[in-house]
Amino acid sequence: MTEVALVSDDTPHTPALITQLLEKLGLPLKERSEQGALNPEQRVQAVLLEDAVGALLVLYPRSQMLDLGRLAELTGRQLTAVKPERLEKMLSKHALSLLPALPMLTSSPCLYEERLLQQRELSIESGQPGLLLDIAGDSFKTLLNKASSAHFGEPLSNIRPNLKRPHDDRAEIIQAVQAFTARRIQQRLEETIEIPPLAETAQKIVKLRVDPAASVDDITGVVETDPALAAQVVSWAASPYYAAPGKIRSVEDAIVRVLGFDLVINLALGLALGKTLALPKDHPQQATPYWHQAIYTAAVIEGLTRAMPRTHRPEAGLTYLAGLLHNFGYLVLAHVFPPHFSLICRHLEVNPHIDHSIVEHHLLGITREQIGGWLMQHWDMPEELCTALRFQNDPDYDGDYAVYPNLVFLAVRLLRAHGIGSGPESEIPDSLFERLDITREKANDAVNKVLAAEAALRDLASQFGKPN
Repeated sequence: MTEVALVSDDTPHTPALITQLLEKLGLPLKERSEQGALNPEQRVQAVLLEDAVGALLVLYPRSQMLDLGRLAELTGRQLTAVKPERLEKMLSKHALSLLPALPMLTSSPCLYEERLLQQRELSIESGQPGLLLDIAGDSFKTLLNKASSAHFGEPLSNIRPNLKRPHDDRAEIIQAVQAFTARRIQQRLEETIEIPPLAETAQKIVKLRVDPAASVDDITGVVETDPALAAQVVSWAASPYYAAPGKIRSVEDAIVRVLGFDLVINLALGLALGKTLALPKDHPQQATPYWHQAIYTAAVIEGLTRAMPRTHRPEAGLTYLAGLLHNFGYLVLAHVFPPHFSLICRHLEVNPHIDHSIVEHHLLGITREQIGGWLMQHWDMPEELCTALRFQNDPDYDGDYAVYPNLVFLAVRLLRAHGIGSGPESEIPDSLFERLDITREKANDAVNKVLAAEAALRDLASQFGKPN
């Protein structure tokens, strides 16, 4: 008899096929809600990989990162995650949404991390979101009687991204560059990594940002010198997202009637910087397109900023810009480490349970937050923006300009809970809401308003070129 625990009537139940398989094998199990703290050493991650030889089911604990390099050494195969369409087709045959760690479900051979069998009890996906199955360690061992075992996972406790030491960023970036260069490089960092200079349009906008006498005419003149940028600003203002009355006929019209000086100057800066580095041709499967995520994040931050008490609100234009550029380090990594960026993408595909910063630190020794924050400083961007990019992954950051990275952290995690962006869902600490003086209810309202305008925002994102 299947034991049911911790599951209310309105929660999903184990798909019939999974229940039948386990009962046929005489294996006891119990259902568990995914909510609440779970020991990652006991949580089994299942990924289906493939190469020209065929597919391989790989099982390992969520306390580890699957290292494809070690897997290649063990198997002699260059395995990558199966295409999402193929996996979805396979799962839909069995009325499943997620891949359970059950080798008998696939006709593929199975390789598992030996450390799994050190646990007295393990939790696997049931096949339905939000519901796990607890299986005794001895019973799980029975499931693996035809599988092979090996040590191939890297404990996450061994991977410690630099979240709090920005003074070490330069040295760590140099070290990462040198590690992927045939000879020791002696030039300055900015020569070594061949970052392109700041575009002329962006330079003019930066000067206007710090000029207290700058006017609508000034920013209009700069934007109009770049036809593509001018067209984007006008179409932005004409978007259903802003519901502007009447037709927008010019850049000045867009600024005066709809967007306002602050938003346009920061929007124009974000657009100009975005054109400096091309979107990489490679990207993780099922990733939210770069500009879609950027615009969703900026829109959510816009709403969160408005939800803050007036006395505590930061500069709205700068918070919007922080959202628009929060993932800029992703573009920089692709530009600086093109051969190795593909390796990062493949590891992100097979490690959906961990944050990108862990993968990047393990493979490169730096993260996109470090290199993105450094580049903003190199380009003399506002300190608030540099801080936002550098510390956005640290929910406890409370140093100078903390409100900017705090807002980015909150917006990214709120969107992630709705399937926008990549990485594991994580609980947002109460202390972050308290520091920003926003309630969870108001924060969720800000996200829901953005999601309600999804079609209009996708249209805006399409202006930035084809999705990556």
